[in-house]
Amino acid sequence: MEKLYQVALTLVEGVGSIMFRQLISHFGSAENVFKSKTDKLLKIPGVGKQIVEGLKENTLLKKAESILNEAEKTQVKIYFSTDKDYPPRLKNLYDAPAILYFKGNGDLNTLRTIGIVGTRQATEYGRKVTEEIIEQLSPLQVCVVSGLAYGIDIAAHKAALDNQLPTIGVMASGLDIMYPAAHKKYAEQMLMSGGILSENPFGMKPIRNLFIARNRIIAGLSDVTIVVESADKGGALVTADFANNYNREVFAVPGSLANKYASGCHKLIKDNKAIIFTETNDIVEALNWGSETKGTRKKKPEEAELDLSQFTQEESQVIATLRTHGEMHIDNLSWQTQIPVNKLASLLLNLEFQGIIKAMAGKKFGLK
Repeated sequence: MEKLYQVALTLVEGVGSIMFRQLISHFGSAENVFKSKTDKLLKIPGVGKQIVEGLKENTLLKKAESILNEAEKTQVKIYFSTDKDYPPRLKNLYDAPAILYFKGNGDLNTLRTIGIVGTRQATEYGRKVTEEIIEQLSPLQVCVVSGLAYGIDIAAHKAALDNQLPTIGVMASGLDIMYPAAHKKYAEQMLMSGGILSENPFGMKPIRNLFIARNRIIAGLSDVTIVVESADKGGALVTADFANNYNREVFAVPGSLANKYASGCHKLIKDNKAIIFTETNDIVEALNWGSETKGTRKKKPEEAELDLSQFTQEESQVIATLRTHGEMHIDNLSWQTQIPVNKLASLLLNLEFQGIIKAMAGKKFGLK
């Protein structure tokens, strides 16, 4: 029954990933959220008339029931960000999707993952580099994550299949609407050892903002994001920005100065938002791959202990930054998180009271 209410809650307009967790955390369950009185709901920061009216929508539970029935019928797994088996790489993100629909036999917590993204107008050079990267990393049994789009995306998925590697396609639509339709045959092949993933319910058609949201999932699922070809603007650069915000490694493949679909990669490198890709060993060394215990994903002690979904967005940013960079001066931490120092000081004090961080001499802070 709780799963029914959880699905319904994700359908309420105005309830995003952060609000979903906030409401459940406050009321104890999704069912309690729906059964709560208006005055109690309005006391929650960010809850307004739109969300309250949405929770009173009579058809929501019927829609949720239909989704659960369709998921069971089509062998689609549903993960909520409050679940223990929710993909760990995403669970620790401040904007982790409230719900994930997954179809396939793949493991969303494989030891090593790479995200490969790029332009839909891929050149022969771009496709070849994509194929070579995946082929050379295949001995490490990486899982290849991309967006099933034309160009670099589908080249990455196909190369993964050719090298018998698991590959995950993250979709900007419901799992029942394949976009582009021409890639349906590849998606079906991917189900064997990988799969297709979306945060959107069945029947949802792809629109612009859903592609942007999709890109954050690609970045979040990937240990490293590799941009192969991109113009000055495009989804690949958005994915790289998300990866940087999540403190994940980003590589960009340089190309010809005459190729406009290399300019985005050059910009990432120039702006220090990506490491220049010269060989696959660069990636192996940057991620220290090969030193993990076989069959397990390398984790820092803090990662095993802290579930960032239990904190606010800004608190999560602070914790994630300290986890990545270690002890930091408050000014550097403010610069990294883009949180004003006066507001950051209050956040740090709150986290110190919770026993999450420690304050040190010289206005330095670190995780306990």
